[in-house]
Amino acid sequence: MDQNKDKQVEISERLRLFFVRQKIKIVLITSTIFLLFISFSIMKIYKERENILISEKFIQANIFLSSENKKKSLEIYDEIIKSKNSFYSILALNTILEKKLENDEEKIINYFNILQDLSIPNEQKDLLMFKKALFLIQISKINEGKNLLKKLSNSNSFLKNISDQILEN
Repeated sequence: MDQNKDKQVEISERLRLFFVRQKIKIVLITSTIFLLFISFSIMKIYKERENILISEKFIQANIFLSSENKKKSLEIYDEIIKSKNSFYSILALNTILEKKLENDEEKIINYFNILQDLSIPNEQKDLLMFKKALFLIQISKINEGKNLLKKLSNSNSFLKNISDQILEN
């Protein structure tokens, strides 16, 4: 029985000495973990707020568009695309293309280039490339459009068959 008590006292004494000797390291590691946790939380809150602001801008642009204020809606869509939000930027470009809000072809191609750099799933990147190819063909930049379609055709994209069909015609 005394041996058990001696072992327990010895273990507790060792632990106490370890914590005394390593006090600075333990405090530093604990505070670093705490600061990292707070930093990640703040970043998450910031991203959520930014996403909410962009969604409100998207709604506002749609309201301007429905009230026939195309110029103001285009300005807001442009701002959304330049914000590089992975969801709303693509929606803004789609709306610009559908409603034919922008006549400057180079500006639209620039929008496509901005969105190609987003960190989005490959399926969305392929769809964006497909839309860009169709747009280029539509504005008589046929070779550039066909090159993009060939890229899609040579990849494992879900748009491979459609790209092949367009290239055949």
